Amino acid sequence: MLRRTLLGMPFALLAQEGPWSVEEVRRYPAPEATQAVAVDAAHFYAIGSYAIAKYEKESGKRVAEWQCERGKPLIHLNSGVVRDGILYCAHSNYPGVPMVSSIEKWHTTALEHAGSHSLGIFAGSLTWLDVFDGRWFATFAHYRNRGAEPGKDPRWTLLVEFDDQWQQRRSWVYSEEIVAKMGDYSLSGGVFGPGGVIVCTGHDAAEVYVVAFPEGGSELVLMQTFPAPIEGQGIALDASGMLWGIRRRAREVVAMRLRGV
Repeated sequence: MLRRTLLGMPFALLAQEGPWSVEEVRRYPAPEATQAVAVDAAHFYAIGSYAIAKYEKESGKRVAEWQCERGKPLIHLNSGVVRDGILYCAHSNYPGVPMVSSIEKWHTTALEHAGSHSLGIFAGSLTWLDVFDGRWFATFAHYRNRGAEPGKDPRWTLLVEFDDQWQQRRSWVYSEEIVAKMGDYSLSGGVFGPGGVIVCTGHDAAEVYVVAFPEGGSELVLMQTFPAPIEGQGIALDASGMLWGIRRRAREVVAMRLRGV
């Protein structure tokens, strides 16, 4: 098992763990799975730009759904995470500029929209968020394509730590080694894994990145890269150690057993 590590403590030994890998367990058809998947104990949630569906893990049966017209009010949902019966989703106006972001919430029981927290023009395009050590962390992406802001590119992608009032406490950039893997896009998915490392994904590459906080400075460190049968986008990690991802072209959700942790 990875040793528990907290922000500000050394992470160098994490590179010696592993290597990490995944073993595919099951695929589920899910037409909504174009952006991300989120999970809780018994269900997974296939997320599209402005649609979400709830499925039973055991049977693969769809049991609830939510959708809106594009832009009325939502434009581009990204990754999601379930906490205490609420599905939190990153939302942006991608590919619009200036970049505008919000955090959208749904009650998981019947997928009723439970509210929104607008971040407005902040640090980029919100792509994923998760909780670690009682704090929210979120990545704000930048691009080298039609969604780029003038004078900025993926090097401006930022991980931000928030307090419980959604005020910024600290932030980090991703290393050049990580940015080089992004191409014209950025990081699309991320979750905190064992030991407090970040398990994240790009826009379409069939691989997963293990990223750690630095011992000093502001640049996140790439510890490992390993292949996975997914196409980037938003991922999820459940309590059993299963890593979940999507294949957007096939409209599938993929459940994988995480190895080496």
